[in-house]
Amino acid sequence: MKILLLGRGKTGSLVAEDARRRRHAIQVVGSKENPACAALTPDKLQSIDAVIDFTTPHVVPTHIEACVRAGKNMVVGTTGWYAELDRIRKMVEEHNTGFIYGPNFSIGVNLFLDIARASATALQHGYVGQIFERHHAHKKDAPSGTAMAIQRVIRDAHQAADAAPAGHNKAAPELEIISFREGEVVGMHEIVYETEADSIYLCHNANSRQGFAEGAIRATEWLQGKKGFYDFKDIWREL
Repeated sequence: MKILLLGRGKTGSLVAEDARRRRHAIQVVGSKENPACAALTPDKLQSIDAVIDFTTPHVVPTHIEACVRAGKNMVVGTTGWYAELDRIRKMVEEHNTGFIYGPNFSIGVNLFLDIARASATALQHGYVGQIFERHHAHKKDAPSGTAMAIQRVIRDAHQAADAAPAGHNKAAPELEIISFREGEVVGMHEIVYETEADSIYLCHNANSRQGFAEGAIRATEWLQGKKGFYDFKDIWREL
């Protein structure tokens, strides 16, 4: 595949390395080379099969608009722009392109989301919970997209159980997210449940950004030839 990568940061560099290792041709474009989406015109994207975005939240929607209008498939690993999600979904569907987004492209994190979903049972047994997330000091958004995804899957799982005939009909409190920005922490997410009797700790710690990079490339390969709007959490098992 011919891939255009937006972003020269630490994760973007690993994405480029992994793409080359998997024998893809990859072009990397930084912010200075892409003012006002100058690198994303239909002419410049003509030979590109897919675009991957690991940039910053405030520029992502304009990048998506340019790529979708050019008819190019896109994978977005940047978070912090999800207020625009409904509008972007409609645009992708109207232009019949392929699009994958996700708060985290790590297979381990997506396994952790399954564990988080199962853990929601604790809320039916008197436990109260909190979510803690730690990232490097340079991360722009807080709380992290992954922390919000954890919060959402726990809430949805509890509500689904509560709606069942055997449910306890108790409203679940939204788990509070507490964010830390410190040093060069790649990414750590913890769920803590407590009662007077005991505590439960669930944790995922990213030792490096390699998992994010590999997941992004594998998602791009999966998207080749497909159309539609996808959340990575719904397709990662097919990779």
